[in-house]
Amino acid sequence: MAWIYLVIASFGEIFGVMSINLFLQKKSIGRLFLIVTTFGLGFVFLSLAMRDIPLGTAYAVWTGLGAAGAVIMGILFFKESAGWKRIVFLLCIISGAVGLKLLG
Repeated sequence: MAWIYLVIASFGEIFGVMSINLFLQKKSIGRLFLIVTTFGLGFVFLSLAMRDIPLGTAYAVWTGLGAAGAVIMGILFFKESAGWKRIVFLLCIISGAVGLKLLG
């Protein structure tokens, strides 16, 4: 169950970063609340995951999946570059997170 919590926490990180981008496009109380809510839920699920997953592994996977997800969301929704070099290093992040799960 801890790994499921960690994946959910990563979605909090991904949607939190997306919320920041949305807030910067149009500042409003609602979008600011969205930032606080998404990051807050991410931290709650990260803390639940860290009950069973060691700190270093949990944090590395959380930030790695969050960063990878943010890159993917940027490409899909914010028209950011999807060059092959970006994709290669994105795959490096994902493979690192998978490796930590397999070894941890």
